[in-house]
Order: sequence, then structure tokens, then C-alpha cells
Amino acid sequence: MQSRLILNSQAFEITIRRLCYQLIENHHNFEHSAIIGLQPRGIFLARRIVTMLDAWLPNTPVLYGELDITFYRDDFRRRAEVAKANATKIDFIIEDKKVVLVDDVLFTGRTIRAGLDALLAFGRPRKVELLTLIDRKFARQLPISPNYTGHAIDSIDADTVSVQWKETDLNDSVWLHTTNT
Repeated sequence: MQSRLILNSQAFEITIRRLCYQLIENHHNFEHSAIIGLQPRGIFLARRIVTMLDAWLPNTPVLYGELDITFYRDDFRRRAEVAKANATKIDFIIEDKKVVLVDDVLFTGRTIRAGLDALLAFGRPRKVELLTLIDRKFARQLPISPNYTGHAIDSIDADTVSVQWKETDLNDSVWLHTTNT
């Protein structure tokens, strides 16, 4: 297996800053917007974004939530191990809000579809946007594409992308792992 570094810690930070600037351009004061991280790994990116936005816009509260999609996935019964749910933490109504769903890697689109299904339990948003750190462009099984992309990569289905977070992995980086064929 060959591994290639896609984003080092410096590029990782720059990418998150750029995503925040794009959000500010489109959501201005976040008065009618909310950011929701998808469990389990999208919450790391969402938390970073909210922390940065809070620092840059100190008089503007940014609504933030974390959404578990475990039992909304179309494959949760097909796995060998028992599905373990994560906590959903949304203490606001999303009715008529612009919601930005956040995940670390967009691959087939199935996680995002599950996120959209789970989101409807909290109301009907005015608009839903998708923000991903990594977009694996050519692996989509569903017609889903991000509104905000940190980095897009070309990869085949056999490749894997691993996002390392300093909160859990001691450093920030993104790696593409390619199986030798």
C-alpha cells in the first residue's frame, strides 16, 4: 500500500480558514443559519469552524449541533458488528434556518443522504448546504455534491482517505492510501 500526504497541518489550517471565509461570505451574520456536524468525524471539522467563526465574529452567536445518523444509514443492518449510536446534540429548531451539514470526507454520498433524513426530525430547514473537508469526486453513488469543499481529490473505490485530527490523532493531516494492484 502506498500513502500520499494530501494536506499537512499547515495546509489543513489554511483550508479550514478558507472554508470559514466562504461561510461568512454566504451567511453574513449567521442570524438565520446553523452549522451541524455529522457524527462521528464531521463534528471535529464543524467544531473547528464554529470556534474560528466565534473568534472572528464575537458578537454573533453561531448555532451549532451534532447529528447522529447511525440508524438512518441504509447499511446499518448489514454490518458484522452491532451499530453503536453517537449522541445527537441539537438544542434548537432548524425550522426555516439555513443549515450547513459538515462532514470530513464525501465519498459515496450515502452518509449525507442519511444526514438529510435525520435532519428532518428537527424541522424543515429553509435551505441545506454541504461542507466537506475532502471531496472524493469520482466515487459518488448518489447525486450529492458539496457547496463548500476544502480539497477535491481523484481516487478510485479501492483507495482510502484518512483524516487525522489533533484532537484524536495528535496531528492534523489528510492521507490518500492506494492499494498496489
